[in-house]
Amino acid sequence: MFNWYRQVTPRERKTFWACFGGWSLDALEVQMFGLAIPALIAAFALTKGDAGLISGVTLITSALGGWVGGTLSDRYGRVRTLQWMILWFSFFTFLSAFVTGFSSLLIVKALQGFGIGGEWAAGAVLMAETINPKYRGKVMGTVQSAWAVGWGLAVGVFTLIYSFVPQDMAWRVMFLVGLLPSLLIIWVRRNVEEPDSFQRLQKDNAIPQSFFKSLAGIFRPELIRVTLLGGLLGLGAHGGYHAVMTWLPTFLKTERNLSVLNSGGYLAVIIVAFWCGCIASGFLIDRIGRRLNIVLFALCCVITVQCYVFLPLTNTQMLFLGFPLGFFAAGIPASLGALFNELYPADVRGAGVGFCYNFGRVLSSVFPFLVGHMSESMSLGSAIGIDAGIAYGVAVIAALCLPETRGRSLEAGPTASAAADAPSETARA
Repeated sequence: MFNWYRQVTPRERKTFWACFGGWSLDALEVQMFGLAIPALIAAFALTKGDAGLISGVTLITSALGGWVGGTLSDRYGRVRTLQWMILWFSFFTFLSAFVTGFSSLLIVKALQGFGIGGEWAAGAVLMAETINPKYRGKVMGTVQSAWAVGWGLAVGVFTLIYSFVPQDMAWRVMFLVGLLPSLLIIWVRRNVEEPDSFQRLQKDNAIPQSFFKSLAGIFRPELIRVTLLGGLLGLGAHGGYHAVMTWLPTFLKTERNLSVLNSGGYLAVIIVAFWCGCIASGFLIDRIGRRLNIVLFALCCVITVQCYVFLPLTNTQMLFLGFPLGFFAAGIPASLGALFNELYPADVRGAGVGFCYNFGRVLSSVFPFLVGHMSESMSLGSAIGIDAGIAYGVAVIAALCLPETRGRSLEAGPTASAAADAPSETARA
């Protein structure tokens, strides 16, 4: 499954580690905040609503950062933007250690989120444009699996710091550690080159001269259909995930009286399953195509959720069922990086990837809201099952309406791939 690593060039390997490292550090910074929420609530007398507002605002700014960061990568380079965004989110994570109350914490976390979204967009385009097309799905899936690595690192850092530092200071020390990822910039600067496709844009003087024109370039006539369908795919993928992950713990605790969700063992199962799901999705996406892979994982997600909701589970059974839940939930996000990159021409690729992936992240909040609203007139389990089915159904329909892009070259200039609806020769095969 990892044979591709021995067959790619040294340049491709260095780019892989830069993008893998950047995304894992993204996850480290995000998950550190989640782990520190109880301490922050105690330190600043926050309500759960305050903590939820901080998370929600961070989600919105990360979505905006993804679109803006992708557009910046179209104008100033994938590598340069990646460095800027790593420095950005590292600095504001570090600054979180010095907040004095709710208002300052909200502002700092919002600014941190902007950098996290921008890093994903720049890194995804950099990796997709650098790697050999026949390995693109596997490599992009493996890069996505870095989220599980960063998640695990956050748990390790949290455990280590809280073991040796008084609890009232431990969260500040943990955020101070957030500055360390900025050291990755030094390695990226020395070892990672801009993709050939971007260098060709520079040579041909084909880079958009206006930032706002570049930002809006994904809505030009030949691309607007792809952009709208890509946004719907992102909405379905993220909506299904949030509908399940937001309410499933409440359902299992209140209606099933199960407690394993609070255990480290369940968290470990989910993290390992997420990593495995990304790797498996990356392998399959190069074998069966982008669209079919998304459909497969979406259907499996729906089936797994129905098992959670309707089967009479014990704690032990739920622990084991956590693996397929994390596994299938990871498969769709792991597919999106390759597909979205292959839908856009080089001059607006960053803006397109950043918009499609993050458009759904903001609007996906409607699905957890619908679950809560529907649960007033039906069981919570039924509401979760229906909403997850709707969200993943949207993802399936959008994927089937998009062209199959497996094997498509990303070396084309700004106009050569405007007719993105035409499948590549490899995809036809």
